[in-house]
Amino acid sequence: MIFITAKFLIKPEHADSWPEISKAFTEATRAEPGNLWFDWSRSVDNPDEYVINEAFRDQDAGVAHVTAEHFKAAQRELPQYLQATPKIVNTTVPGTDWSELGEFEVK
Repeated sequence: MIFITAKFLIKPEHADSWPEISKAFTEATRAEPGNLWFDWSRSVDNPDEYVINEAFRDQDAGVAHVTAEHFKAAQRELPQYLQATPKIVNTTVPGTDWSELGEFEVK
C-alpha cells in the first residue's frame, strides 16, 4: 500500500473550521475504491496544524486519487486557507491495514 502522512499548517483564523473546510475533499477521497483510510488529526502542540494519515491500495489507486476531479478542486480551493505548503512523507509498505503495536499490547 501507499502510506502518506502530511502536515497542513492552517491560517489561525481558519484552524477551527478546517474539518468543515476540507469535508468535501475528505468525503470524496474516502469514497475512492482504492482508498484504505483518510484520517485527519489536530496537533496537540500547535492548534493551527492538522496531520493527515492516508493510505491507498496500490500505485494505481494513488494515481487515481491525484488525478480525480475532487483532488484537482482541492488543489484550487484549499491553499487559500494554508500558511505554508504542506509537508509530506510518502512511502510504499507491505499490507493493507494497520499492524498491532506489540510493545503496548493490551491483555
